[in-house]
Parts: sequence; C-alpha cells; structure tokens
Amino acid sequence: MEELEMTLLEGEERMDKTIESYERELSTVRTGRANASLLDTIMIDYYGVQTPIKQLSSITVPEANQLYIKPYDKSSVKAIETAIFASNLGLTPQNDGAGIRLILPKMTEERRKELIKVVGKMEENAKVALRNIRRDLNDEIKKASLPEDQEKEELDNVQKLIDEKTKQIEERTEKKNKDLMTI
Repeated sequence: MEELEMTLLEGEERMDKTIESYERELSTVRTGRANASLLDTIMIDYYGVQTPIKQLSSITVPEANQLYIKPYDKSSVKAIETAIFASNLGLTPQNDGAGIRLILPKMTEERRKELIKVVGKMEENAKVALRNIRRDLNDEIKKASLPEDQEKEELDNVQKLIDEKTKQIEERTEKKNKDLMTI
C-alpha cells in the first residue's frame, strides 16, 4: 500500500515536471514583446564548448521590441552573432562591436496564427506526456492487486489528477495565445 502511494506521488511529480517543461517551451515562442527567454535555446561554440548565450552575456530589453546582448568577453561577439543567424528565430543581429542588438519586427496576423498552431502542437505533446504518465500509474495500480472498489477509487484519483494537470496546461496555452494575439 505504501509502495502504491509512493508511485502515485512520483507520478504527480512527473506531471508537474511535464508542465514545467511545457512552460519553458512556451517561453521560447515569441510574442510581440522582447523577452530574454527568446534566446534560451541558442548555444554558442565558446572555445569548443556549446554554451548557452545567457551564460556568456548579459541580455537586456532597452525597448519593448529590442534585445541587447552584451558579452562578458568581447571576443565572443562574432560567435554569438553567427549562432543567432543560424538559429530559427528569423532575426537579424546588428553587431555594434561591443554587443549585439536584436530588433523584433512587428508580427503579422499570419505569423501570429502560425505561432498559435505551434503552441497548439506543444500543448498536445504535453497532454500526450500526461496521458503516458496516467497509463503508467494505472498499470501500477492494476498490478497492486487491490480490492476492486479500492482499485476503482485509485484509478479515479489518478483521473482527477490528470484532469487538474490538463486544465493547468490549457490555462497556460490560453494565456500564451492571448499574448500572441495582443498587438
């Protein structure tokens, strides 16, 4: 019985991690405003080591549609510029010698709708991950050889938990879509 409780707690922890992962993924989708998390996925080849851009520089938001990247080591400016060009952000870095300025263009209605579709795919992937966790938990409950009524109660508890976590994902998606459509 205690083992089953531990399994359920671990399952809930996995669900929370799925939601955190989904939030991190959402933060990389660009809305109309500049946000330093836009650069989270960009890695720089720094002396042969793939290093996140935020570990090599300070990233500021001087204006609502601009990011300014100021490397701690001026010799890495060119590498940062190259990595941004190679990324799929669709932004053109402007190198001023001391740092890099990224100006985010105004998003078109078409681009906003594309991004909403991307967010929808991310949401579906997160929900699939939750359903996989549910399946694992249900299998564990069925293996536990519980009395029929207790097994049904545990399966219902898992379903309630999944419903709650799915609702959290949907709320985050709704908020992101609202941000995307706000001009």
